[in-house]
Amino acid sequence: MNNRMSKSQNPLTGQMSGSMANFVTTSRGGQNIIRSKAFNPKDAKTEAQLKQRGGFKLVSEEYKTFGGVVDQGFPERQIGQSAYNLFMAANLSVAVDKSEAEVVIDYSKLVIAKGSLPVVTINGGSIDASGIMVRYQTNLKIPKVSAMDEVVVVAKTISGELLVESQQRGTQPEGSILLPYPGLQAADLACCYLFVCNADGSKASGSVYVPMA
Repeated sequence: MNNRMSKSQNPLTGQMSGSMANFVTTSRGGQNIIRSKAFNPKDAKTEAQLKQRGGFKLVSEEYKTFGGVVDQGFPERQIGQSAYNLFMAANLSVAVDKSEAEVVIDYSKLVIAKGSLPVVTINGGSIDASGIMVRYQTNLKIPKVSAMDEVVVVAKTISGELLVESQQRGTQPEGSILLPYPGLQAADLACCYLFVCNADGSKASGSVYVPMA
């Protein structure tokens, strides 16, 4: 069936062109033509569409599992923006792996913090009998870096437990943070990240994925 078309000439607005809601406006022969768009089926089920929907759902669920950490990690928001919106925008195109039949999250590419502060250099991560140890460079000679900055380490287990520890960046060349979890096995860990906030929490760095040795 052809799209429905109607013609109009508005002496005040003159020629029209563009798209609005379910209509497309163009000009032909000095007259405005309003054409209705074809409706997209709400239950479209192509493989690409299903993967897109699945990826959106997975990223949205990840936001929930990190609780208020993501809000802390995206403090530099314009009026009307939310941490959820920024988290979704940062991850939908990079953290969703659609290469296989089942859509999954690539935790090595997931972003849980993003801002204008310099990204922290990770010196290593490890798991031992006491928990997770993360070592980092303080990089105090880099502009905008302060010893008073708050270093935040976040880890999530396969079962959904969230481990969060923070401390001041410090004045030594290298710092370290322990996330206590006696008996944790490497196979039980889903992901671990580190990012930094300034003293008043108004700025953040991008998050860095911490691989375990």
